[in-house]
Amino acid sequence: MKELINYIAQNIVDNPESVNVSEVEGERTTILELRVAPEDVGKVIGKQGRIVKAMRILLGAAAAKSQKRAVLEIIE
Repeated sequence: MKELINYIAQNIVDNPESVNVSEVEGERTTILELRVAPEDVGKVIGKQGRIVKAMRILLGAAAAKSQKRAVLEIIE
């Protein structure tokens, strides 16, 4: 799941080397924290949050295979 978010984010932003995804795993929930350069935050969120919403949907589908819940947070 971490690799999926990392791949998507690196292909969206202008500074792919600044993309950092950290994973905090719990018993039933995995929290993925996405950090990008300040000028790329808007690109990751997208107009009206469409891009981040799509990323969360894909993450949820990937997490459903392992029967866990996944949460994506964008850290500024």
